[in-house]
Amino acid sequence: MNCALHHAVAELGGLGGMAHLTGPWMGSGLRLLAVDGLPAAHARQWQDHVVGQPMSPVDRMLDGKCRWHPAPHRGDSLGPAPAPLPDPPDGAAVAGVVVVPMVSQERVLGTLSIICLDERPTVAQCGFLEEAARRVTDHLGRSLGASHSRSPEWWLEPDSDSRLSEAAKAVSVGSWDWNIRTGELFYDEQSMRVLGIDPDTFDQRIETWVDMVHPDDLPWVMADTEDAIRTRSIYGVEYRIRRPDGTSGWAQARARVITDADGEPTHVVGTVWDTTRTRAARDAVDHALRHMTDGFAAVDTDWQVTFVNAEAERALGPVPASGDRSLWNIAAARTPGFEEMCRRTVSESRPMGAELNSPANQRWYHLRLVPVPQGLAIYSTDVTDRRIREAEREAAERSAAERSAHTARLTEALAEAITMRDVVKATAEHVLAPFGASRLAVLTLEDGFPCVVGSIGYGKAQLDAFQVRSPRLGTPVADVLTTRVPLFIESVHEHRERYPHSAAAVVTGEDQSWAYLPLIVTGRVTGCCVIAFKQPQPFSGEERTLLIALSGLIAQALERSRLYDSEHNRAQELQRGLLPQKLPALLAISAAARYLPADRRLDVGGDWYDLIPLSAERAALVIGDVMGHGLSEAATMGRLRTAVRTLTELELPPDEILAHLNELVSDLGDSFYATCLYAVYDPTTRLCEFASAGHLPPVVIHPDHTVHLPKIPTNSPLGAATPPFDVIQMEVPDDSLVALFTDGLVESPGQDIDECIHQFAGILASAAAEEDRPGLEKLCDTVVSALLPTQKTGRDDAALFIARTHALAPEKVAAWPLTTDPTAARQARELVRGQLGLWDLDDLVMSTELVVSELVGNVVRHARGPVALRLLRGHHLVCEVSDGSLTTPHVRRASDTDENGRGLQLIGALTHRWGVRYGASGKTIWTEQMPHPLSMA
Repeated sequence: MNCALHHAVAELGGLGGMAHLTGPWMGSGLRLLAVDGLPAAHARQWQDHVVGQPMSPVDRMLDGKCRWHPAPHRGDSLGPAPAPLPDPPDGAAVAGVVVVPMVSQERVLGTLSIICLDERPTVAQCGFLEEAARRVTDHLGRSLGASHSRSPEWWLEPDSDSRLSEAAKAVSVGSWDWNIRTGELFYDEQSMRVLGIDPDTFDQRIETWVDMVHPDDLPWVMADTEDAIRTRSIYGVEYRIRRPDGTSGWAQARARVITDADGEPTHVVGTVWDTTRTRAARDAVDHALRHMTDGFAAVDTDWQVTFVNAEAERALGPVPASGDRSLWNIAAARTPGFEEMCRRTVSESRPMGAELNSPANQRWYHLRLVPVPQGLAIYSTDVTDRRIREAEREAAERSAAERSAHTARLTEALAEAITMRDVVKATAEHVLAPFGASRLAVLTLEDGFPCVVGSIGYGKAQLDAFQVRSPRLGTPVADVLTTRVPLFIESVHEHRERYPHSAAAVVTGEDQSWAYLPLIVTGRVTGCCVIAFKQPQPFSGEERTLLIALSGLIAQALERSRLYDSEHNRAQELQRGLLPQKLPALLAISAAARYLPADRRLDVGGDWYDLIPLSAERAALVIGDVMGHGLSEAATMGRLRTAVRTLTELELPPDEILAHLNELVSDLGDSFYATCLYAVYDPTTRLCEFASAGHLPPVVIHPDHTVHLPKIPTNSPLGAATPPFDVIQMEVPDDSLVALFTDGLVESPGQDIDECIHQFAGILASAAAEEDRPGLEKLCDTVVSALLPTQKTGRDDAALFIARTHALAPEKVAAWPLTTDPTAARQARELVRGQLGLWDLDDLVMSTELVVSELVGNVVRHARGPVALRLLRGHHLVCEVSDGSLTTPHVRRASDTDENGRGLQLIGALTHRWGVRYGASGKTIWTEQMPHPLSMA
């Protein structure tokens, strides 16, 4: 009955179940016989009631079909004698009760009742419940003599004792009584049949029974017997019996101790039955379980291990053969979470599974815990090999994923690589470590022969071995370049055997295996990549495929970098060709400059500088920056530099030069802009004029090392400016430093440009103060090395121009005012003759007198006053005649009969060069003559 209830409750997922029986011994109505899943307190309330079905309608249940009784609403009941339903688990609700009758021979023997949760049972579940009721009815009929041929009212007949005896005979259970004090042992007929005793010869002595117990079982049987008598507890043993007829079997006895009024034991009364078949079946099951490949253990309700096979002991740990066999004392119980999982399985009545690393043998087992009515069943399966395979598969997948990630990173790094050196560096960073390689060499074909463009870890001798040009000596590199097939050498022995001539240089003992990969682009071999490993490599198919794929990426990147290097070098050559190859040596200015191209990730830029000699020993200092990068920007820079030189030859002031440059840049288009700073230094007055078109201001360092930052109006860049441009004038003492620079030199990310300029000025002033009159070349190197290392990748091109001013001494300048009458020419010749005598330039007196006469004569005839004469002795002898007219003198082609028109031709013949410059109040015609070297000394 309990078994049927347990399965029915499990099948329907019910809260619990009850079995009621009817009959003469039950009185009127149905009486509760068995309960499953319900607390005792709730079960007692149903002692005299079948749920929702009192005795009166039982006769109407002869069809054996289920009856559904939904749960009552609040305030309702389930019948005339209601009883409260137990509380369901959290989250569930009692839906009702399903009742099925147990019908035999047109009589209802009883009912099975299942309390259902959440919903009404399905048709299939009802069918299962009806089948369970029929099977229970069959068992009841057999055990209670229902197969008796009498009428259905057989239990009302008076000879019930005889029927009980018949039932006892049918189940082979006998009774016995042992008088402890006299030693007499009384067996009934059935007991003697079980033990194989002849009633005629049995002497009723306890010793006779002792002789029948198998000698191997006798010690513990007697021990259990004595223990039961001493403790007055229930006695139960199962032992092997040796029958007098020579047969043997198993018998099980249960008994209780009878005591007298003083509590002393007098009798042991009990039953005995034959368990030979049961034991044989159980032994067969035990044998099968013990030799299962999986582990099995059974635990009773007291958490004692009742059975364990060898495989389970390997998984859970050894279990004692006797004594305390508690589950919590075995090795597996020390595993965190094991005890909690066992208790939860029993308390929640649902199977659970988990994987356990056995502390007994450090292997992995999958445990399946199943609750059973007798306690807990534990199944174990060794999954160590599976976990190893899974771990290996996961490691392989993880390795493949990592290599794929490395390949992606290599692809990204190669895409960003600009030069061949960048390609080699990126390859080394993303190939060596992921593949466990130690060294790398990349070779490209130059004039048909391999040439190393980069390497990591290799020495010169080994690199020379890779570059052998002799076709007679077979080398791995040569074979790969010829066959275009990758070569994988897995051991030192293989390398020496295949390439005996080159192995001596390549195989040094540090490497154990090699991969020689051809670099192929658009079907042609461009080089070879050599990767060496410190350990022998079997080179699996996956690794070979991946390395070959990487070689393709490297080849493409090298080809791009080669083309870029070639184009970049040509662009830089063009750019450097447009810059001054050498700064002129001037009297007023000594200068040094540096141009630093942009980072190779950027194209050529448009930074430029220039130093241009002007008349009267003056000098023009120019620096500029064409915005953007590329050949067009470099070409624009060349145009601007040429235009500045051309405009400077016209002796135009700084603001007009910038105005003309602005028109030039505007004509190039809306996408062209440039900044420019133009300065003119006059050594006779120590004045410097500055004009800026969007450029950074200069830095002036006085001889006392004080820093001055001229406040020059910035104006807009060329191409976006609106003339006129502002011009400022400031005095620059002799031996001062004037530094011009572009933003690429001083700009720093995240820092204000004014702070960058002050930082530059501080570095320059500190460098100038370290020694007395430091060389300008050294100053440039100091400033550049101090600023550029702080710049990050991707910096702009930069230009630095440092000039030192040299004022002209007063004694080397002579100036006189002249009259506008015809005697002015004679006066000028006298002044020149006297001054040149003082300067020891007697060899220039005659030519200078002719030049001065012609210039002054032209002024008297064609211009107006005031007239002035000035002589300067510098690198040249400068003669200047100024007047108040803006009329421009022109060279005329005089015929043989003309008396005039040959003056400027004469001046051009007698001087090194001549020209005209204009001022606010007139013009100045100037000439330069080259003194004799001895005179200059």
